[in-house]
Amino acid sequence: MNNKKGVRFSKETIATGKRLLGYVGRSYKKEFIVVCFCIAISSIASVSVSLSLRYLLDDFILPLMGVGEPDFREFYMALCVLGIIFLCGVLATWLYSRLMVKIGQGVLKQVRDDMFEHMQTLPIRYFDQNTNGSIMSLYTNDTDTLRQMINQSIPMVLMSGITIVVTFVSMLMLSPLLTILAVVMIGVLVLVAKVIGGNSGKYFIRQQVAIANVTGFIEERMTGQRVVKVFNHEEASKREFDALNERLFESSAKANTYANLMGPIIGNIGNLQFVLTAVLGGLLSVMGVGGITLGVMASYLQFTKSFTQPFMQVAQQFNSIVMALAGAERIFAMMDEPSEVDDGYVTLVNARRDAEGNLVECPERTGLWAWKHPHKAEGTVTYEELKGDVRFFDMSFGYTPDHMVLHDISLYAKPGQKLAFVGSTGAGKTTITNLINRFYDVQDGKIRYDGININKIKKADLRHSLGIVLQDTHLFTGTIMENIRYGKLDATDEEVYAAAKLAYADQFIRMLPNGYDTMLTGDGEGLSQGQRQLLSIARAAVADPPVLILDEATSSIDTRTEAIVQQGMDNLMKGRTVFVIAHRLSTIRNSNAIIVLEHGRIIERGDHEDLIKQHGTYYQLYTGKLELE
Repeated sequence: MNNKKGVRFSKETIATGKRLLGYVGRSYKKEFIVVCFCIAISSIASVSVSLSLRYLLDDFILPLMGVGEPDFREFYMALCVLGIIFLCGVLATWLYSRLMVKIGQGVLKQVRDDMFEHMQTLPIRYFDQNTNGSIMSLYTNDTDTLRQMINQSIPMVLMSGITIVVTFVSMLMLSPLLTILAVVMIGVLVLVAKVIGGNSGKYFIRQQVAIANVTGFIEERMTGQRVVKVFNHEEASKREFDALNERLFESSAKANTYANLMGPIIGNIGNLQFVLTAVLGGLLSVMGVGGITLGVMASYLQFTKSFTQPFMQVAQQFNSIVMALAGAERIFAMMDEPSEVDDGYVTLVNARRDAEGNLVECPERTGLWAWKHPHKAEGTVTYEELKGDVRFFDMSFGYTPDHMVLHDISLYAKPGQKLAFVGSTGAGKTTITNLINRFYDVQDGKIRYDGININKIKKADLRHSLGIVLQDTHLFTGTIMENIRYGKLDATDEEVYAAAKLAYADQFIRMLPNGYDTMLTGDGEGLSQGQRQLLSIARAAVADPPVLILDEATSSIDTRTEAIVQQGMDNLMKGRTVFVIAHRLSTIRNSNAIIVLEHGRIIERGDHEDLIKQHGTYYQLYTGKLELE
């Protein structure tokens, strides 16, 4: 869309504009038709005031000046008609202004709703590839440009367009000869608006990009302020911010410089047109050419004076339109991102056993879960009890096709077993757990869950059967009760209390001023990192899943607290299949199997005693001869 000469609307940009206007047409079609009708009335009323000067002068004022006892009744009647027209214009302007506020805010609400709704369907890959700041900019800066366009630019452009047409027709009716001069001046106006507006729009687009960069940078530094201070990175952060802010300053300064030139230049062109029209009109009137009377000259000069204003308004709104379309392109680019593909058809259902011991689906909650597996070819449905048997078969995976992270991984975790992963950073430990959740799909090999290929299981049902405690906890704005209940939205208060006790979080919660009703904000900024982790563990506990994934779950907890939490973790892990990623090897000694990874390959496996006897990598890690990176 950008070029050296200015801004041109490409097919994609025009399509973006139509798509944006489609929101208006779908939800506010009737209101927008009323707006267009009111704008037309307002424009015609405005032009009628100028056009009436001719008739007032030629038909009433001048004839009455030569009469001894003038009759002003018709003159007063004409003024009343003119007043009614003017009043209709004022009422129409008030009505369309009110309607445009409703339409503008309604469209923005719908756009944000659609954005957020679609964002929930996007795969994890999208959030890995885009910063939080750039995504937030879509909801703030870019949507704000849409508001300005819908509330201000669209009605202003419509009104200016109608005013230009009606004014031009009126001028043509008054004097075709003088209108030739107007056409020449229109050409000059359009040329100036194209050059200045094009350059202004180009820099306004750059300004929007610069704002997104500054917003993203500030968001990153706010969340990482402790890291900045720990590494004395304040001065370097200032320099980076100054560089980004300088780019924003340059683009904004140039954009507003061109935008501010528009008014004075077009205004002076209008003044020049006024003078030339007066001179040419006077000469034609003296020469008796074109039937130009005093009333014609008065009306025509009034039109000439106001004729440049709609062009100026359109030129000024051009910048807002360009910014809005640029913002809309970014918004629609996010909304056009492909949703997470889910072609699974195996679902998780409540079940019970009938008199013969067979699994039967039932609507009520029984505590027994089963996989409902329809077989389309046979037209039958089978039920498999959810046990938590997870197996990998010759599985390979890479986040990009040219860079494989895992190679030929084969392992199994039987129901109730605890499987631990050990390895340096980048070895592929977390990637394995991401694949179990189907945040990503494997390129080669298979993962089977209770004998079912996980690609056949609906993602929502698959994740419903899994509980995860991550190294980086995240708490939402709300009470502690609500944050724990996030693991199971229909959990009772008693279930929440039990989960908190299991995670050894109940004691510190009850010591807070409002206990479980304590309000958390800013990701639980009033709590210690260890307390946040305990709440995260309680959240997983209340979900009561058959399979549990612990990704450095106790890494942020001190050694004393870890010993307490480990008891709760042991209780939580009883009867469940557990995958553990841990740097503290003391926490995984009791694992049924320990998998040692290196560069995406399994180099050792066995329980703690077996691996110690092998005197391999695990032995060196455990004895301190080798440290995890």
